Amino acid sequence: MGSGTVSAIAGKNSDTMPPLSRRSLLNALLAATATVAAAPALGAVGSGEVDVVIIGAGAAGIAAARRVAAANRRFALLEASETIGGRCATDTKIFGVPYDLGAHWIHNPDSNPLTKLVTGIDVYPAPRTQTLRVGARSARDSELETFLAATLRAQRAMNDLGKAKADFPASRLLPKDLFDWQNTIEFMVGPFATGRELGELSAFDMARAVDRDSDAFCRQGYGALLAKLAAGLPVQLSTPVEALYWDNKRLGVDTPKGNILGRAAIVTVSTNVLSEEKIEFIPPLEKRVLGAAEKLSLGSYDHIALEMPGNPLGLQNDDMVFEQATGTRTAALLANVSGTPLHLVEVAGSFGRELAAQGEPAMVDFAGEWLSSMFGSNANRAIKRSHATRWNDNPLALGAMSGAGPGNADARKVLMEPLGGKVYFAGEAVHETQWGTVAGAWDSGTRAAEAALRRLGALGDGGDDKPVKRRRRR
Repeated sequence: MGSGTVSAIAGKNSDTMPPLSRRSLLNALLAATATVAAAPALGAVGSGEVDVVIIGAGAAGIAAARRVAAANRRFALLEASETIGGRCATDTKIFGVPYDLGAHWIHNPDSNPLTKLVTGIDVYPAPRTQTLRVGARSARDSELETFLAATLRAQRAMNDLGKAKADFPASRLLPKDLFDWQNTIEFMVGPFATGRELGELSAFDMARAVDRDSDAFCRQGYGALLAKLAAGLPVQLSTPVEALYWDNKRLGVDTPKGNILGRAAIVTVSTNVLSEEKIEFIPPLEKRVLGAAEKLSLGSYDHIALEMPGNPLGLQNDDMVFEQATGTRTAALLANVSGTPLHLVEVAGSFGRELAAQGEPAMVDFAGEWLSSMFGSNANRAIKRSHATRWNDNPLALGAMSGAGPGNADARKVLMEPLGGKVYFAGEAVHETQWGTVAGAWDSGTRAAEAALRRLGALGDGGDDKPVKRRRRR
């Protein structure tokens, strides 16, 4: 497809011409725009010019594409991987049942925009209770009361984050005398919720986050829910963007399959991909933009998925299990996912990053040993098949979810600013109150699309889809 683009510009004798550089190729494309026929409603690489180029088909990219399509504008939706969803994708081949490789918890389902838009998907409430283990036994009633009291104290302390006048590490407000549950609660509030230790998180960023009062699960998988919302969108898979040009009268992107022109671009790649400059921006991004991406680096969160038929642990469906941890080498267990034999051991934060760096076999070994310490040696023997995600090594993500370091909460505002009125960033990191969530990524993609459409004159001031009327010039 890329060679077809070049030959369309160079003519029949293009085989005899010297290879064009990225910049000269884009200039040639711009010069040829006047002779290219009108682009289709939904543009393909090398098909001409579109209104909006959307980079990434995760939640933010899909939301942006749906919004542009609703405004009846032309767009190209480019995805580097072979599948859609980004960090919200469901696999059914590994275990034969839905297995969310990334996001699994649907936070605040009553207000979550994704659950309101889709039908024919089974979304059900997550249990509101947890199972606690103390060594190889269940926690006693007195221990449960102590845990609940410690959790309440931690919650009250974290609520005081909003009263702080200066930013500081979020760990500073967490009480240091939470009895024997100190390590457990620090894991729950920090790594398990955000992918990072509390000491690495901005107090302001934590305070701005929306409370997650309720949760739900999707029986078909959160990624399957997202995929259904993407149905009908012409996603161009295996099409990584290598360069984005925004220094000309028109905007263009360069991919291994060819080039495409646009009037605006929405970039939904992760902050780690952005800060490591996996996409070349021409002209280069300002230091403040790259710095903002670095300040919102991704934390570590991975699933160690275990197939354990017959419910050998004797737990309920979607039972959430925590242990009375004695240090940071701990995890959480989500048992019998949606009533299947699938169990997810969740590792996160600094320990999760170190474990994932050792490889999948080490992760599975830890999961087996950890379960055996709580449920006996039979737990390890009951594992039939296993799989572990390693999002830190995924070149298209390089991590799990964003988190602002102390003093860096305003970095999200920097990424909300468009570049030259042409380039817009979107994703969970570009949301001040729902960062780290699929809903935040979706809302961010919708907002970026509306900002781009408004800039292009495709929306009125009220946000409707009617083009803005302009006076004729005499």
